[in-house]
Amino acid sequence: MSNKKRLMILGASRVQLLAIQYAKSKGYYVITCDMDADSVGRDYADEFYQVSTSECEEVLTIAKRCNVDGVMTYAADVAAPTVAFVGNELGLPSNPYESVLTLARKDYFRDFLRKNDYYVPTSDVYEDWRKAARDVKKFKFPILIKPCDSAGSRGMKKFVDDKYDENDFQQAFDNALSFSRAKKVVIEDFIQRKKCQIAGDGFVVDGKLVFRCFANEHFNKACNTLVPIGESFPSIHDVEVQEMAHKQLQSIFAKLGIRLGAFNFDFMITTNDDIFVIEIGPRNGGNLIPQVTRYATGVDMLDYTVKAALGEDCSDLRMHDVKGYYSSYMIHSRREGIFQRINISDDLKNNILEHNMYVEIGQFIESYQMAGCALGEMILKFESMDEMLHKMDNMDLYCNVLLNGD
Repeated sequence: MSNKKRLMILGASRVQLLAIQYAKSKGYYVITCDMDADSVGRDYADEFYQVSTSECEEVLTIAKRCNVDGVMTYAADVAAPTVAFVGNELGLPSNPYESVLTLARKDYFRDFLRKNDYYVPTSDVYEDWRKAARDVKKFKFPILIKPCDSAGSRGMKKFVDDKYDENDFQQAFDNALSFSRAKKVVIEDFIQRKKCQIAGDGFVVDGKLVFRCFANEHFNKACNTLVPIGESFPSIHDVEVQEMAHKQLQSIFAKLGIRLGAFNFDFMITTNDDIFVIEIGPRNGGNLIPQVTRYATGVDMLDYTVKAALGEDCSDLRMHDVKGYYSSYMIHSRREGIFQRINISDDLKNNILEHNMYVEIGQFIESYQMAGCALGEMILKFESMDEMLHKMDNMDLYCNVLLNGD
């Protein structure tokens, strides 16, 4: 057996590949688990096990057998509770399992917010669409229907008013249910916000939120107003608002007994100036947030995530201001069809720092109804806040996906 520190990374998809490669580059022995036998990350790890990352007991058995020194995931909600479960059972660096589960489940998190007097919209959880339809009058339209335990905006649907078709309601409910592992659906009021929705990542060391970087969340209004197309840094919200949000996040972490690690945030400021924490993902953010944060602040949260999982010192991490104007952009199509090519204007080409495509010419692609429908990704740098916000909010003018027949 190797004398290298042995790190288990849950998930071996394209999303986790960056973490697997990074840990290997640092000289660690990497063990991965994924239910997909063809996961791209399996070929980069030292050991691979085909098992669902949501199966706590099975993953624990593997972790014991492999004598791991740490366990982590990267940008994967489904694996976060398993990381905590395995870590708690083996005495490895980790957060309380029940607290992580509270963050990972939308229904549990709404209950937590309500019981602890944080702002929370009217919401309830359902297993049957008929019960939900009977209860719908207690909500204030618009309303959102979404799975209680899924990420990437999967299965989400917005109903603007109560003049909906019952068949559409049932279809939306069943679709949300299909994405829920717990087979439960959350319905809640859709809250109007001031300015843009806020996203970003942060890092906890010894129970303190020592670093966070808030971003502006962008959506394609002509495609889907519920699925982010990217995040831009720095935040347009006032410093005072950001400090208030920081304090509320710290308060939540303290009540949950959170001790360490990376966390992804989504929250908003309501029209009544309340801070509404939509969710706190107990893992690094998706949509390239850690990578863009590294460009914007110099802080490499993947490095700290790996070190924290292995119990290494993270005490040097502190706040760093954003220097410059950066964003992520998830390349997507407003229509389904056969992918032909992507057309990028000269006005955007000079902004591109990184550009990767996931699809090939001739491949069938879906419209952008959830994060998993992204066709590729970009990291962009801009000369000013105005340029960044204009291009991110009008990206269809600068980046177009062409399908057969266009």
